[in-house]
Amino acid sequence: MPRRPPSSRPPRRDGDRPSPRSRRDGDAKTARGPQRNAPAAGRGDRDRAEGKRPDSKRAENRRPENTRPENRRPGTRSPDGRQRDARRPAERRAGGSRPGTNRKVIDGAAALLDAITQSGDPADRVRHAWMRQHHRAFDAAERTALIGLSEDVLRQRGKLDWWLTEAGAEPDNALRVAAHRILVSGAKPDNLLWLFEQPDAVAPVLRKLDGHTLEHPKMPQAVKHSVPEWILPHLKERFGADLELELGAMLRPAPLDVRINPLKTTRAAAEAALAAEELRSQPTPFSPLGLRLSPQAYVNNTQAYAEGLIEPQDEGSQLAAQLVDAKGAKFVVDFCAGAGGKTLVLAAAMQSTGRLVAIDISSGRLQQARLRLRRAGAHNAECRAIEPKWLKRHRELADRVLVDAPCTGTGTWRRKPDAKWRLTPQDLEELVPRQAEILDRAARLVKPGGRLVYVTCSVLLDENERQVEAFLRRWPDFAVLPVTEVWPQTIGGACPVPGPYLSLSPGRHGTDGFFAAILVRSA
Repeated sequence: MPRRPPSSRPPRRDGDRPSPRSRRDGDAKTARGPQRNAPAAGRGDRDRAEGKRPDSKRAENRRPENTRPENRRPGTRSPDGRQRDARRPAERRAGGSRPGTNRKVIDGAAALLDAITQSGDPADRVRHAWMRQHHRAFDAAERTALIGLSEDVLRQRGKLDWWLTEAGAEPDNALRVAAHRILVSGAKPDNLLWLFEQPDAVAPVLRKLDGHTLEHPKMPQAVKHSVPEWILPHLKERFGADLELELGAMLRPAPLDVRINPLKTTRAAAEAALAAEELRSQPTPFSPLGLRLSPQAYVNNTQAYAEGLIEPQDEGSQLAAQLVDAKGAKFVVDFCAGAGGKTLVLAAAMQSTGRLVAIDISSGRLQQARLRLRRAGAHNAECRAIEPKWLKRHRELADRVLVDAPCTGTGTWRRKPDAKWRLTPQDLEELVPRQAEILDRAARLVKPGGRLVYVTCSVLLDENERQVEAFLRRWPDFAVLPVTEVWPQTIGGACPVPGPYLSLSPGRHGTDGFFAAILVRSA
């Protein structure tokens, strides 16, 4: 459905007029930015529609515990240190002032989703670029609500599209945002018609949603879990009886995990440093290097981050890297290093001794890795592009080789909900042979008695267990070393999986979905 054209200037804070839409081209062609999860907004409409007093403690009225510098605004601080909204209560209650009902937020969320759809790039990159361009049009609470609304629309898109299709419409982002406001927040359809260029055409569709919630017993299973239909058999095969548990967990926002840098600090000291900046954290249950914060937390503007004391990294990723057991190794290769997240774990385990080589095909990602290694104080690592000559010269010399293989990313859907809608069956068909080729190239670097550690952030059997089984058939001089035998000396405590592989999932372990196999070459 066509949307109402944008006005030439941003609307005032009272929300009487919609904000200008972003330019539809060029928003996403910028550098990668940090990912940020924000709470869903606008949950108070149902109470107001029923004449109830809105609960001031709900997420849409709370400020996040920490925000980007440009998101901060003047105000007072409460005893717990949180920034309060400086406006008077009457002003906060004025029409359109609540972030969840503000027209600017609703219009902005639709514009941001359009930019994400048109770009095809990961949503976090597009969102970061779009917010940098448009952040002055919104105050801090509006920015938080806008991001939360757009992310929840991506997360629940399968259900929203089902409702819109049932109502006789072809879903687009403006309709999805309006449907979310009606089905999740109880907004009235007629109060959302301003969003569209042809409100009379849209009104019958939105009115069919009035009085309903997001769930419906007639929804097909893939719709119920808001996943693409084609991938549901793969997920059933992987999770079996735990399917409801796991896919339900994937629909919830992920917490923010950070890894402390043992080269510079301890977990207790890093926790105290974050607390000094008004960020509450607690130790992760499995990783001895991890701290967990709320989904709304943002740490990249903290002193602890600037000094290299912490790095954002999911606990599952931390565990997979620690299982490489790089401590005391003389020569370690991170074969698909990317931006160096796991390289940092290896460098810390090696205590900046020995030789650590981070390899990737992307010069841009390697440059990010160099900057992160420098900030962390890791002096034994070098970053280089993959070169056949270099690989040949270092054949059978590495003590440890980590392969963090490109994959479908199905384990990260709670953190990157847009990824599931960009994934296609062809992607999976192309990734499996590519992973096999990378494994074969990396295996040639492993010396007799050395280890090859294969890691993905996927939950699919084709990319994980079956990939390893196929590798072992091609390379009979490698064998699986059960993760339960490596866990005690690398991580400590009780191993949360029975082995032989590390297989983590959001529902059972509270981490992203991660897989790791430790393969030892015979001496």
